[in-house]
Amino acid sequence: MECELCAHPGGDLLWEDDLCRVVRVADAAGNAFPGYCRIVLQRHVAEMSDLPPDTAHRVMDVVFATERALRRTIEPDKINLASLGNVVPHLHWHVIPRWRDDSHFPAPIWAAAQREGARRIAPGRAGLKQALEDELSILNETP
Repeated sequence: MECELCAHPGGDLLWEDDLCRVVRVADAAGNAFPGYCRIVLQRHVAEMSDLPPDTAHRVMDVVFATERALRRTIEPDKINLASLGNVVPHLHWHVIPRWRDDSHFPAPIWAAAQREGARRIAPGRAGLKQALEDELSILNETP
């Protein structure tokens, strides 16, 4: 069986290195969750505990840099971080900006909608990409 995240980027590629990539996920709900990103490991691994500790820490550094970039560019009320992998057992993290008036808040985005949510303008690709690169460059400067 072909792995979806091995065969395809998993979204609009914003950044990548040899370890992982950051993609912006297409919002099928029509900008209900703008800025939703996914960090995808470049190789097929199912669990964080399958990685050596230094590699797992680097993945989390990228997750946190993505969170900081999203907070800086779109100022959500909250950020949700999730690593499920139940459907696609390929290590990836979801970084999801949330607002109190979105359609699912405070429930996860995969739950049933609780209301008609406010529509938001998705952050510009260039601005989000630059914020992400800025955050990741700080990591590379740290010993």
